[in-house]
Formats: sequence, C-alpha cells, structure tokens
Amino acid sequence: MWLTRSSVLALLLAAVAVSAQNATTGPKVLCYYEGKNAVREGLAKVTVTDIELALPFCTHLIYGYAGIDPATYRIRTPVGALDLDEGAGQYRMVTTLKKRYPGLRVYLSLGGNTDLTEEKPFEKYLTLLESAGSRTAFINSAYTLIKTYGFDGLDLAWQFPQTKPKRIRGLPGKLWHGFKKLFTGDSVLDAKADEHREEFTALVRDLKNAFAPDKFQLGYTQLPHVNESIFLDIPLLKDNLEYINIAAYDQQTPDRNPKEGDYSAPIYEPSDRVVGNNVHAKVRAWSIAGTPLDKIIVGIPTYGRGWKLDEDSGITGVPPIPADGPAPPGPHTAVAGAYSYGEVCAMLPNPSNVVSKGADYPLRKINDPTKRFGPYAFRIPDESGKHGVWVSYEDPESAGNKAAYVKAKGLGGISINELSADDFRGTCSGDKFPILRAAKYRL
Repeated sequence: MWLTRSSVLALLLAAVAVSAQNATTGPKVLCYYEGKNAVREGLAKVTVTDIELALPFCTHLIYGYAGIDPATYRIRTPVGALDLDEGAGQYRMVTTLKKRYPGLRVYLSLGGNTDLTEEKPFEKYLTLLESAGSRTAFINSAYTLIKTYGFDGLDLAWQFPQTKPKRIRGLPGKLWHGFKKLFTGDSVLDAKADEHREEFTALVRDLKNAFAPDKFQLGYTQLPHVNESIFLDIPLLKDNLEYINIAAYDQQTPDRNPKEGDYSAPIYEPSDRVVGNNVHAKVRAWSIAGTPLDKIIVGIPTYGRGWKLDEDSGITGVPPIPADGPAPPGPHTAVAGAYSYGEVCAMLPNPSNVVSKGADYPLRKINDPTKRFGPYAFRIPDESGKHGVWVSYEDPESAGNKAAYVKAKGLGGISINELSADDFRGTCSGDKFPILRAAKYRL
C-alpha cells in the first residue's frame, strides 16, 4: 500500500518523538568522549566526526574534561584553543550534534582524574568546597559555560582523594596485617572528611537549584577508589542528581599495584581480594542507602590494563599474578600499562602475527565462563626473560555481561568510557564501536 505524504510525515514525526524520549524513558547509555583525542597524532586521532556512528546507540554524549582554576575556583577548559569559540570551537561542535540526533543529550564533564596540573590535583577540589564564595564562583561559571555553549547538563566527576592501594593477602597475611593495625592504626585519608562531605552535598544542592530554571541536568560520576562512606552523603545526594555513574573499573592498575596483576573491572569480587573493588559492591552501597535503582549507571571501560611479567610470574597466567610494573605502551594510547580494546585485539592471535616472535608474539586469551570477572590475556617471558605481558581488559562479550547485570538488577543504564578506545575503525571484527554495540544490545 502506498503511503500519502501526510502519512509519511506522521511516521517521521513519530520516529523523532520516540528518539527524543530515549534519554528519559529507557535505559541510559552515557557515551564519554575526551575532546583532546581530536588533536592527537596519527591513528590515535579521534575526531567528533569519527564518533558520530556511535551516537545512535547513545542517549547521552558526555564531553570531557573541564577542570578547575585553582586561583579563582571557576570552571575552566584545559585546551581553550580546542574547545572555545575563539579556538577550534569543539564545544559548539558537539552540542550541535543534537540537531542531527534528536533525543541526544550532550553534557560537559568536570574532573575525571584528568585535571592534573597541580602536584596534588584533588586539593583544589577540596579547598573549593570549604568556602561558600568559592562554591558560588564555581556554580556561576559552570552555569555560564553550559548555557553559552548549549550543553544540557554537567557531569561531576569530582576528584576526591583516592584510597591507598592494598595488597591481596591470604588468610595469614590478613591476620598479621590486622595485628599490626592494633598498634599503628588506620591512615587518615582526609582529616576534614566530615566537613568536605557536608560541603559537597551543599555544592550539589546549590548546583541543582541554579540549573533548575533552565532545566539543566546534573549527574555525578564516582571515580575509581573514591570511598563513598568517607566523602559522599548518599541519602542527601541521591535526590539532587539525575544519575550516579559508578566508574567501577581500574580496581587494579599497574600504577597502583605494580607488583600484582589482577582483574581490573570485575562485576563481582573474586575470592580473597580487597573487599569492595567490584561493580556489585559499589551498586549495593548506593542502593542500600536508598538510591532509586533507575538512577544507578554502571561504567564499562573500553580499554585494558597491562602488567609486565618476569621470571617470578610463573607460566599459568592465573591472577593475581606477580608482576614487574606497567607493560610497554601501546602504539596508539602511548601510555605504559594502558591499551585500547583495538590494541588488545591486535595482540591476540590473528593472521598478521601468527609467525611473530618476541614482543610481537600473540597473547593467549583466557575467557571468563563465570561471566563475573572479565577476560584476560597473557604472554609468558621468553628465554631471555623479556616480553612477558599480562592484560585484564573489557571485550564485547564481557561488556554485554555487564549490561545484562544492569538489566537483571533493574538499574538505570550503562556508561561507555570512552568512545575513542572502542575500536572506532572496526579493525578487530569489522564492527565499529563493538563494546558499545554489544552492551547496548544486552540492555
């Protein structure tokens, strides 16, 4: 049957209406994009145009990252020549994507453990909280920036002090450690934690009130190793936030735990591990404090963490595994111990490395039949004791398992951190953004 013009128009309008409701009625998919990737060199360069194919799978595009000026406590862009109108205008570029993708919301993210210009970058985040005048300066500057560039809201990835790394101990080690603490006591993470918790609650409340007339939204990202019992008054925060994005990854990293490789983003706690370093524990901390389940977002990384293996690492690859610091940097990420999903995939067996030796010899992948911890891959050192690597990472299957967890628990959705590392060229399987796609399909 042929459709009349009016019928076609009605169908198009209905499709737009459904798309516009996606960010509010269905599971959220927060897609993070770090703007500085647009000015990287070679194959590491990922522009706003490059990520557009991902946007139909996203309800929110979260653009990062802004920072805080330690002199004025106003929000600032770290790369003004890239983001602002007087530069390359990338802020405007991302917010105008809403015209092509109806229903997409575009937020600006602050912090994210990227605002690292000072020796102790978290200190200015705490000092800002201590003064009502500083909080007001921050709120006014955030409101102005969001309104000027057409953002829909602000993602607070607030940089609190991180808990100190802990070793994985067996029962004898735990008993001895507990005995020593009787005499040494616990180390104090923040001497003014009670004040900072109350002041952060006030900041969130005042931000929400300032945003309300323009219907700007406010979300919060709990960064890895931020202790919610110390810094966050969950019962008072939950009603002032659109979502709580739990970045429950980087639980083990070669920088924090150089001598011990382990799962970096497990859903559940593996046996005999540090309590709380997993997705389920963080979700439970927010839910038992009364947070509506549909506000809780589970973060999914698109990268892995790699350790260097040596002669003490053994041959099984089973974690936790003795290690010797970060593995060599990947060709694109160029950061020791960090690999995008595409880089990990290229290190697994494929036609191009089947006869390779040394540093190019393929890694052996170990899948996770339990669907609780994620995959890992490794290469034992060669006869000279070199080229040993162990990597914990996210792949499409494990990302889908996390999305299935979110769906089963009735949570609010997922976040993808971040699009640039999600094999956006499709070199691994032919599918672009495979982690995002796999997770979206399982929601």
